[in-house]
Amino acid sequence: MQITGFLSGESPDGEGRFLTEIQQWPDQELESVHDFIQWMFPLTEPSPVNPDAPVLDAETIAEIRARPELQEAVRASLARMRRFYGESAHWISPGNHNYLRITRILKCLKLLGLDGEAAAFFEYLEKLRPRVPARSFEFWRDAVRGAG
Repeated sequence: MQITGFLSGESPDGEGRFLTEIQQWPDQELESVHDFIQWMFPLTEPSPVNPDAPVLDAETIAEIRARPELQEAVRASLARMRRFYGESAHWISPGNHNYLRITRILKCLKLLGLDGEAAAFFEYLEKLRPRVPARSFEFWRDAVRGAG
């Protein structure tokens, strides 16, 4: 499937970009480009923002879970996004698109068996709770619990 080629570094996303290239983008590019996150953190449902993004099925989820190098690629993407979100939480503002990105990241981590990584990321997010809309925080909590 297309997503395993992308995660393994063997093939680009739909725009011709390789994962390692995206992981090296400066923060401003991560903020302004909106069609990469669905490739770094794929889900089982189509993206309403990026209809060309990959959609996971049970077979692909099992393959990614079984291949340590693919899980490591997702971990590297998480590490990059954690650096992007940073300790300053500069991205917190009303209606910010990063709230949806974070929900996607947490859901993807859980789907791919990276529960520890999801829990650790959520622990960081809990520190931001007073500054984040309650509804967004509920989505994050549900994603970590495996709901929704």
